[in-house]
Amino acid sequence: MKPGQEIAIVEDERDLADLLKHHLVRDGYRVRSYLDGRLALAGIERSVPDAVVLDLMLPGMDGLEVCRQLRRAPATSRVPVLVLTARSDDADHVAGLEVGADDYVAKPVSPRVLIARLRALLRRANEESGPSEVTVLGDLRIDAGRHEVTVSGRAVPLTHKEFLILHFLASRPGRVRARSEIVDAIAGGPNVLERTIDVHVGAIRRKLGKAGDRIETVIGVGYRLRDDGKAAS
Repeated sequence: MKPGQEIAIVEDERDLADLLKHHLVRDGYRVRSYLDGRLALAGIERSVPDAVVLDLMLPGMDGLEVCRQLRRAPATSRVPVLVLTARSDDADHVAGLEVGADDYVAKPVSPRVLIARLRALLRRANEESGPSEVTVLGDLRIDAGRHEVTVSGRAVPLTHKEFLILHFLASRPGRVRARSEIVDAIAGGPNVLERTIDVHVGAIRRKLGKAGDRIETVIGVGYRLRDDGKAAS
C-alpha cells in the first residue's frame, strides 16, 4: 500500500459505511464517504481517489450508472472499482462487470475480506511494466508501461482487468488462451468465474471497435488475439 491512498466509499447504509471507514482508516487509508450516488459521482470526479467501493442500490443514482459514468470519464476510467452486492447469486456481479467494475464483495461484508481485495486491486493497478513493453498489431497499440491502449491513435479507456486480459492475449498473438489461463494471468482469485471472462472480453471488443474483431473465440476453450490483421470469422 502506498502511504495515504484514498478510498471513496459509496454506501447509503450509514452504519456499514462507518464500519468500513473505521477499518480502512485503521489500516492507513484516507477515506471519503458518500450516501448518494449522484453526489458521489460529482465528488469523485472533482477529486479522483485511488479506488472506489461502490454499493449498487443507492439513492440519487444507482451504482451501475455511477460505475458506467466513471468509466466514460478519462480521469476515472482506470480507477479500481469494487462493487458491493446484497444478492447471493451472481447477477449483480455480471451486471457490475458489464459496466466496468473490477471486483465484487457480497454483503454482509467482512471488512478483512474487503480490505484484502482492495489491496489486491490497488497492487495490480500500481504494478509497472518495463517502458519498452509495447505491442503493436496493425492499428492496435498496447503500451504496458503507460497502461495505454490506442486504436489508430485513438485512446481506448479500458478498466484494469480489461487491460490485463488484452495484454495477456497480445503477449502471444495467435496462441489460444484458455479461460482458466486468463483468470490465473489477471490474478482473478477464487471469486472470478471463468465465464465472467466472457463479459470482460465482450466489453473489450466493444471498446476497440473494428479492432475488437481481432479477438477470436475458440469454442469450448477460450480466446486468441489474431496477429494477421484480419477480422475473426
